[in-house]
Amino acid sequence: MFGRRNKKSQQDGAAGDVEAVAQPSGAPEPNKNEDRYRVQGPWDAAEDAPEVSRLDLGSIRVPVEQGIEVQINVAQKQQKIIGVTLVSGKSAIQVQPFAAPKSSGLWDEMREELRGQVTGQGGKVEDFDGTFGPELRAVIPVEGKKNEQGQQLGQRVRFIGVDGPRWILRGVVRGEGASKPEVMAQIEEIFQKIVVVRGEQPVPPRDLLEIKVPPEIQKSMETAKKAQQSQEEADAGSD
Repeated sequence: MFGRRNKKSQQDGAAGDVEAVAQPSGAPEPNKNEDRYRVQGPWDAAEDAPEVSRLDLGSIRVPVEQGIEVQINVAQKQQKIIGVTLVSGKSAIQVQPFAAPKSSGLWDEMREELRGQVTGQGGKVEDFDGTFGPELRAVIPVEGKKNEQGQQLGQRVRFIGVDGPRWILRGVVRGEGASKPEVMAQIEEIFQKIVVVRGEQPVPPRDLLEIKVPPEIQKSMETAKKAQQSQEEADAGSD
């Protein structure tokens, strides 16, 4: 039987922004049926996860190994963090942690919604049984891009997700990780190293769990925002 071992004496996440956790040992116990899809991760904060350096972003801790670039995704109008993108070479995966009920099945619902969104944009989508169970592989139209024959060009995307204990982690893969089989495993390994920190606070199912950034990253984001605003004002003044 597949399973996962809960932590007993050690909490996942040391003080500071980058942390390491203990190596797993023994056979963990499953929480629900979908756990068979994440025997190697992603992990819950209460479980023993492999020891890697991770960046603490509140509800998720993401790997910060050599060759991985971490980008914080912000909705410009609301100035709200809506996800984290991990870039490795010519591949990228945006990850979002959501609250979920104790029962399973939220990823099934999300897939159907994503399917409708893709087809509504004129894209194509197909079901696939992947490393993390059911996933969607899609081709999404790229606005304003056509080939010489005038045909609409599209971008290959993979939608992956796993149900955890009262959370679901969704990933959107773009680039070579969505199209080249030899690269797919590399991006999946990054996804597997993520730790989700659900917390005990009540959060409605489907709500995005709060993503927080360390002070130094927050400062650099504010600096970049001010620089962008200054540039926009300069461009407006030159019209």
